Amino acid sequence: MKIHLQYGVDGLEIEVPSSNVTLLEPRFQPGLADEAAGFREAVRHPIGTRPLRELIGADDRVAIVIADITRPLPSDRLLPWLLEEISHVDPARVTIVNGTGSHRVNTPAELEKMVGAGVLANYRVVNHNSHDRETMALAGRTTEGREIWFNRDYVEADKRIVLGFIEPHFMAGFSGGYKGIFPAVADIDSIIHYHRAEVIGDPRSTWAVLEGNPTQEQIRRYGSLLPVDFCINVTLNRKREITAFFCGEVIEAHEKGCAFSKSTAMVPCPKPFPIIVTTNSGYPLDQNLYQAVKGMSAAAQVIAPGGLILAASRCNDGFPDHGNFKKLLFEHATPQSILDTVLAPGFLLFDQWEAQLLAMIRLKARVGLYSEIAADEVRRAHLDPVTDISAALVAELERLGAEAPIAVMPEGPLTIPYLAS
Repeated sequence: MKIHLQYGVDGLEIEVPSSNVTLLEPRFQPGLADEAAGFREAVRHPIGTRPLRELIGADDRVAIVIADITRPLPSDRLLPWLLEEISHVDPARVTIVNGTGSHRVNTPAELEKMVGAGVLANYRVVNHNSHDRETMALAGRTTEGREIWFNRDYVEADKRIVLGFIEPHFMAGFSGGYKGIFPAVADIDSIIHYHRAEVIGDPRSTWAVLEGNPTQEQIRRYGSLLPVDFCINVTLNRKREITAFFCGEVIEAHEKGCAFSKSTAMVPCPKPFPIIVTTNSGYPLDQNLYQAVKGMSAAAQVIAPGGLILAASRCNDGFPDHGNFKKLLFEHATPQSILDTVLAPGFLLFDQWEAQLLAMIRLKARVGLYSEIAADEVRRAHLDPVTDISAALVAELERLGAEAPIAVMPEGPLTIPYLAS
């Protein structure tokens, strides 16, 4: 049977040489008939707070935080509606902060694509750079007394608005909410500490779990160090259409959005699969291997021990180059040796968390990668290069038997399978 996978911009057609195939997909939600009208309704009748227009004064300095280019947040649609809603504020008093977290800053061309030419021309748009302390200000301290620094424009604003989209997340339970602030506008030392090995390795730091999740607990504790006056969260379908708005007070709006996302994204499975084909949901999520771990992690929730995960992720941006992810993978001979390093007492290194998660997946299953990364580099990353997914399926069925069950996740981490037991 032919199946269309979300891959890059255009997708990828594959032939699955079996009749014993289970598609694992989120329940499709149609896009709103009038997104702009839906936005106005949501911000004028918000969850748990006053209407946005009433919260923002004409003399306020306003910081608006958006997601960077690795996220499919439709900022180019949301920002014009938002800026119209607060049009009583002089554009000179508004700063749009690109919440890159520890990712690379985005280029002017990328920013124009993200926010739209009109917004870029008329409003100040800045990249957060977690490595440049000169562009930050002290936001507060952890319970242990560690300093936490945020983007200076964000700290010095009178009013703060966060934009985000909600989907299941492999560490935080769900994206959205305060995650648009922490770690998005934090300093690199705080980001590294937030991703420390004992937190990432905690079984509660996983898909669709909020309560008791140590990753989400940090997000909420430190994201709220400074008041966030209004949260604008959306859910999206595979066409990148907005399916719902969750706007208002951060926690209330986020939890309502998470409940909605969970009802559409979670798929029960009666037993593990020996073979799973997954993606990283196409552009913009599958631009590099660092992000592609998410799609592998989603598949790993229901892979049989020693099974085969075939991941289709374009990875046109490589590993990428913003940290030690590639270094950790290349300098260790086995996945176990990676874990031995990152779990050693006192070890703390930027980007160790993604290498840790990939190593954990590899200890559970074999992983083949169909991508644009050179084959020798894929092997050094402890993955098997795949040039033809259909051929890889044929080879695995020859090994296991023609009737071995196959699961296919065309939208990757937008679907979260779980064992029903």
